[in-house]
Amino acid sequence: MGGVVNGVFVVLLVINSCSPTTTELREQIRSGEFRRACSTSVNIVQPPNRVNTTQKLADLRNLMLNTSFTRDQRLLDAYIVPSQDEHQNEFVEDYDKRLQFISGFSGSYGYAVITAKSAILWTDGRYHLQADNETDCNWKLMRQHIYYVPNISQWLRESRPQGGVIGADPKLFSQSKWEEFSVSLRDVKWELIEIQTDLIDVIWTNRPARRNKNAFILDEKYTGRKWTRKIHNLRKTVQKLQADAIVVTSLDEIGWLLNIRGRDIPSSPLVRSYLLLDMERVWLYVNQSQLEANHVAESLTNSAKEANQLIEFFDYEQICTGLASRAQLYSRILLPPESTSRRIAQCVPPRKRLFVQSPIILFKARKNPIEIKGMHHAHVRDAASMCEFFAYLDKMEGLPFTELDIVKVVDEFRFEQLNSLGNSFPTIAAYGANGAMPHYVPMGSTNVMVGNDSTLVLDSGGQYFDGTTDITRTVHFGTPTKEQKEAYTRVLIGQIQLSMLTFPAYLKTSAIDVMARAPLWEVGLDYDHGTSHGVGSFLNVHEAPISLHFNNPSSTFPENDILKPGYFLSNEPGYYQENDFGIRLENVMEVIDKKWLRSIHGTSYLGFKTVTLVPYEPKLIDLSLLSRHQIQWLNQYNDRIRIHVGAELKKQNFTKGFFWMMEQTKHFPENGNKYHKIHPIVVILAAILISWM
Repeated sequence: MGGVVNGVFVVLLVINSCSPTTTELREQIRSGEFRRACSTSVNIVQPPNRVNTTQKLADLRNLMLNTSFTRDQRLLDAYIVPSQDEHQNEFVEDYDKRLQFISGFSGSYGYAVITAKSAILWTDGRYHLQADNETDCNWKLMRQHIYYVPNISQWLRESRPQGGVIGADPKLFSQSKWEEFSVSLRDVKWELIEIQTDLIDVIWTNRPARRNKNAFILDEKYTGRKWTRKIHNLRKTVQKLQADAIVVTSLDEIGWLLNIRGRDIPSSPLVRSYLLLDMERVWLYVNQSQLEANHVAESLTNSAKEANQLIEFFDYEQICTGLASRAQLYSRILLPPESTSRRIAQCVPPRKRLFVQSPIILFKARKNPIEIKGMHHAHVRDAASMCEFFAYLDKMEGLPFTELDIVKVVDEFRFEQLNSLGNSFPTIAAYGANGAMPHYVPMGSTNVMVGNDSTLVLDSGGQYFDGTTDITRTVHFGTPTKEQKEAYTRVLIGQIQLSMLTFPAYLKTSAIDVMARAPLWEVGLDYDHGTSHGVGSFLNVHEAPISLHFNNPSSTFPENDILKPGYFLSNEPGYYQENDFGIRLENVMEVIDKKWLRSIHGTSYLGFKTVTLVPYEPKLIDLSLLSRHQIQWLNQYNDRIRIHVGAELKKQNFTKGFFWMMEQTKHFPENGNKYHKIHPIVVILAAILISWM
């Protein structure tokens, strides 16, 4: 999920036809003009997955000169296009891929700014290489997380010091992001204004149809709690915050709150909808035809009556008129600023808006006992499918197969599992140099044969009624090099160290991150993405508020910066050697309360229980780098796989997968070695100091 900061200059020097000085290189990166295959030299071969955006940009620029799209008939000097949809989803359906349409960039995060003469894309370290490959030479690429690369407001100030007007669709920006942009732009004499109709939608003549899949009720045997009980708890919290009602626009929050699921968002079982709740009733704004096939409206209505509650249903497009009408009844309406779009916020009179983080975020993140049990069960079945898949791959040795072949097969194995609803995100199968792009997803134009001289990074996950999975394993079908083995082993050590960590409950997540990076930092390496994200329960695979990165700023809401028992999160360190190979290992972990360690001062201590149970690649492990304690952890992990996944493999009659698993989980000798890890107490003390800063 990222690129290596320390290796940025290496890849850029390799892809340029001539080698500029460090000063020249830095300036080209800073200006966004350092691009692959974009020099003036003739006969340059373009990356195969680039899209020609010349006509699209011309059409957009023509619309920017049309004053009818703004309320006060103003011309636009710039236009900004985000990657999100109107519910701030990370993964969006084809209908909402406006950024990809105008730029060719298919990643899940980015912002494009188009002016009369320039087109600029900003994206983070996960996508630097991918964006360079996918955007044509009409575009400048701003590589975020390189400290001297300007942000949007800085670039606009430099390009037009006298200032200007930049337009944006208020549906596609959360209220907090809109305010953030407005303030930073105002400081450089630019004004952010709302567009009546999205300009991309106007020029997108062959736009795909919007998805409208049937919704369904998720049974209480999976949710562990009636939705009416969740509503009751939410009302109490809203009252404590001195609000009369709350608007919920985040789709995973609505799904969790009402125990409903759907298929409107790729890889996430969500229903496109809005929700308004006050102290007496619930209003759900949704395409009501999606509720008919599985009797969703009828079920919700009946269960509401049983609990002496009321729920009503209205068309999705009526949310703004409904809010404006009902707002007259309330003194204050809670609007979560990170998920409520600017457009929805403006449907409520300014004096009645209360911008506070949604209480549902923390409710949802902390799984109840039924959800915890379900997550464990889902991961065991998921592990069984992965073992059977890897056994299948072993049988393919010597036969030609591509990245897309692997994606197809692993998706099929997972979909055949009990209670499976498909993937939790698009499967990543990245061989060789493609593995150096953390979020690379193979396409027809980039698909390569998988050989035996490099690593294959396989990052995949499933959606099951009882849980969501996310696992990455790196494998090698030949004899790995010393460099590949050391990189893999140091990534593994980082993952083990984080898995074994015991820490006080008040420790900030930014401090915990150092455990995973320390083995790479020791030799001057790193990875340019977070170590962890939250994982939902049959919801989003990336779930707020959890994020582990040592550079994360403190949240406005302190509870977002600590972990709690019942949280599930990923553990995914990596290493990416640009244009060569990639390594990433990812497990999902449960946060557990180590009650037996509670101090006399009342301090609670937490730890992790690894839920993902899929073997590592023994041929890539250099045991001489591991401590005895780390090897013991690895053997204990393999024992758990043999017990739990072994039983599931037998149950499903996956004989090939069973024997493959047994071979991959052989006992490692626990003799001494030459690698001396940092003592965990030293790391914990350092982490505590960091969290206090």
